[in-house]
Parts: sequence; C-alpha cells; structure tokens
Amino acid sequence: MDTQWLVSIEDVPLDDPAVQIVDVREAWEYDAIGHLPGAVNIPFEQFRDDASADPGTLPGQSVFESLLGESGIAPDGRIIAYDDTHGVFAARFLLTAIVYGHTNVSLLDGDFSAWKRTRAISTDTPEVSSVEYSRPPVALDRDGSPLVDTETVESLLESGTVTLIDTREPHEYAAGHLPGAIRLDWMELVDTESRGIRPAAEIEAVLEEREIPTDRSQPIVLYCNTARRLSHTYVVLRSIGFEDVRVYEGSLTVWDGPLEADPTDPNQ
Repeated sequence: MDTQWLVSIEDVPLDDPAVQIVDVREAWEYDAIGHLPGAVNIPFEQFRDDASADPGTLPGQSVFESLLGESGIAPDGRIIAYDDTHGVFAARFLLTAIVYGHTNVSLLDGDFSAWKRTRAISTDTPEVSSVEYSRPPVALDRDGSPLVDTETVESLLESGTVTLIDTREPHEYAAGHLPGAIRLDWMELVDTESRGIRPAAEIEAVLEEREIPTDRSQPIVLYCNTARRLSHTYVVLRSIGFEDVRVYEGSLTVWDGPLEADPTDPNQ
C-alpha cells in the first residue's frame, strides 16, 4: 500500500486494532505526563545504537524487530508515531522502520502538546500482547532502500546529479558542510504554532527560495550529524510527493572528506 506519511490529530484512529500508536518520549514522560489513549512507549534510546554493526545509529534488524514484536506490532501492522518535539524523534523511529522493511508508517502531524490542546490524554498503560515479528534479513543497500553510504555520496558529489541538503542549524552549516550542500534547517518546515508540518505551499516556497529543485523526481540526499533531524525532513519531503529521497545515515559522524565553510550564509 502507499504510505500515508502524515496523519492529522483529528484523523487518528484510536479504536482501530490494526493500528499501533507509538510514543517515543522517555518513559517518565509517558507515565507521569500522560500519552495518547492506547499508545505504547518505545523511547528514543531503545531504537538507536551507535555501536551496532549497522551504519549510523541504526540498532540492527533483530533488535528493532524485537521492539516492535514486544509492543504488539505485526509485520503488516500500521504504525503512527509521535513525540513532543515537533515530530523529529518520531520521524527517526519511522525512518528506522522503513530501513528494515516496515513501510506502513505515519507521523502524527503535530505532537503531544498539540494533541492535548484539544484531545483527551491517558495515564493508563495499555495491555499489549507481544507478537512474533520476523522478516527475512534486509539488505541495507538494496534497491529502494533510503540509505546511502559514504562511497555513494562521494560518487554523487562528483556526478553533480543529486541535490545534497544539510538539515542542521545555520551556525552548524556555516562552520562546515559537505561540498555543494544546500542548507535547509529541519525546523523551517515546522509550523511552530500548530507544532505540525507547514502547509505544502509554504514548504514549496522555502525550497524555491533555497534554489532546491521542486521536480518531484529529482534525486535528493539528506544529512545532518547523527541522522535524527534528516529523518524529519525525509518524512516531510516524501509527504509532499518527492519520490527519490535518500539519507546519508552516517552523516558527519563518519564523513572524513573535505568540508566547506560559509560564515556569510545569507539565509542565516
């Protein structure tokens, strides 16, 4: 099925047994502050591991599948994830799921704070029956994978056929970025009032201002420092129709090539 990248607060199917809502905040927030009714808690630190054999902070397929199975998520189940930081940690959870082959995923368009403005929250821990979650081993370099490695990034830079986007803050970009990268701070795509994603027309205007091609078939590679912020931009771009978006999972933690500095970035 086609991925429904975003789900509005009004459209969250709380009573659908085929849907699992995942809260990626810390356990104390989930327990003490409350959560969406029926949501299970998979904290951010449980699905990242910079010491695993997989690149970046990916935890490894077996670890991630265990987390999903223990939370009652079946291989064909639908996941809706949220956090309380405009969706950036939740997007990281969804990107991790996609990498390991679980594509039936959605991001709550808005976060916990946005939800509780108008909707009820719960402090009850739902009863969840664990399930067997198992897929054949996923090749991270398979066709259709969102991941690219350093060698691929180097090749794409030489070819000039890709739009390389730096999703970090202006001061980070100015201090040093990959050659030819265009800065697009992930927060520029967030509506700070609604705490969700900005309207598509506004995003389009930001992209045009940065001279980022808006041809939906244009190859794009995203990076940041530890592949968290790029995850949010990945979900946003896919949600407005960009077809060929990939991520440099290792990002600047593994890049050992040249960097460009731009202390006079006019878009700061």
